[in-house]
Amino acid sequence: MFEIDLNLVKKYEKPGPRYTSYPTAPHFSETFTHQNYLDEIVKTNYGEDLPDLSLYYHLPYCDTLCYFCGCNMLITRNRDRVKEYISYLKKEIDLLRTYLLPDRKVSQLHWGGGTPTHLLPDEINELALYIKSSFNFKDDSENGCEIDPRELTREHMEALRNNGFNRISMGVQDFNKKVQKAVNRIQPEDITRQAVEWVRELGFSSVNLDLMYGLPFQTIASFSDTVDKIIDISPDRIAVFNYAHVPWLKKHMALIHIEDLPKPEIKLDILKMTIEKLTSAGYVFIGMDHFAKPRDELSVALNKKKLYRNFQGYSTHAGTDLYSMGITAISQLNNIYTQNFKTEKEYYNSIDNNILPVAKGYRLTEDDHLRRDVIMKLMCNFELDMKSIEEKYSIDFKKYFAWGLNNLKQFEEDELVKRDGDKIYVTEMGKLLIRNIAINFDKYLENKEDTAKYSKTI
Repeated sequence: MFEIDLNLVKKYEKPGPRYTSYPTAPHFSETFTHQNYLDEIVKTNYGEDLPDLSLYYHLPYCDTLCYFCGCNMLITRNRDRVKEYISYLKKEIDLLRTYLLPDRKVSQLHWGGGTPTHLLPDEINELALYIKSSFNFKDDSENGCEIDPRELTREHMEALRNNGFNRISMGVQDFNKKVQKAVNRIQPEDITRQAVEWVRELGFSSVNLDLMYGLPFQTIASFSDTVDKIIDISPDRIAVFNYAHVPWLKKHMALIHIEDLPKPEIKLDILKMTIEKLTSAGYVFIGMDHFAKPRDELSVALNKKKLYRNFQGYSTHAGTDLYSMGITAISQLNNIYTQNFKTEKEYYNSIDNNILPVAKGYRLTEDDHLRRDVIMKLMCNFELDMKSIEEKYSIDFKKYFAWGLNNLKQFEEDELVKRDGDKIYVTEMGKLLIRNIAINFDKYLENKEDTAKYSKTI
């Protein structure tokens, strides 16, 4: 069992990036245009061993508003609005296909939201068939979709499975009825269990359940009951997210009464209990907020040091070119990041003018590439070989990262990292605080050039 030292958690609890990218999204600039994006796409078509493609589709619509939600979503029950959006996703696919070599292989597909299963089964068929006919998929591609059990039918699940989806992820957050009412997400336990049953009956290879701690009225006892039920359901993966109350960024969070939130010390006790219960039940602590069964691909990738991290979190598909479509969607090629427009109007206008809907983006510098490599090795492998970095980038690591290595001494004293010659190892407790460790290699934070407001690391 992994035991949590709450004194260390309290010591290092502060805001910091989640490092789904480096540099992080606040550094994206509107001076980066669709033409910059196109130029980079064309460059990726040349050379040997071209990277596989990873495709992401943002389906932003939801039936009801969950007060805790930090995603880019839109509430609607207007089916015509959904149909129009699907038609524009297809147009964006056509635009992208104009510039990509047709024989490049897709190894990963993900639909996120919002609520992808807000689409009707026929709409799932329509979009999935269009995607499959537009790209060249590998036979063993990983195809995942986020679902909401509250508006789900077996026909939804059959449509996903019949179109090649093999992974499912769904939110639970908390089974406690008082908590559910406070966050406007009434999701009885039986419909969650029914959704998981359909996943298994239809032959999906994996199911992930999301939990959230720090929500109104949560206690150690009440959330312990939820965790016990999750363990009984036995999903392949579990994510346990920290609720970040940021009503200045997400106005609807003001509907959650701050006086109903658990006190910080209770919140940390809930986290400690959750991690210890899950690891005692046999789940592997992947890092930060992710857990997986020992034979799951995430656990295997962690052991083989092949774990990867992008805008969708931890992944097993390193080295792919990520092309994301839909409003707010973020793409990642080796040298650039881009983000689409956030409103339907801007998104539609751009596509109507045959322009990929890039609102902003970023081109990585040599220093960015170096630091991204260092940060991602720490975030994913939980170790770093300084000598290999020196050889790869022709630097003196100790001089280049003097600020970070000096800061890292306190992490060594607290046994969050260990130094052995030219290698840095993150301990099990350090995995929980990996964001704090990675911060020490972030140039923008070192130079105080990053003014973004991040959620707390724990």
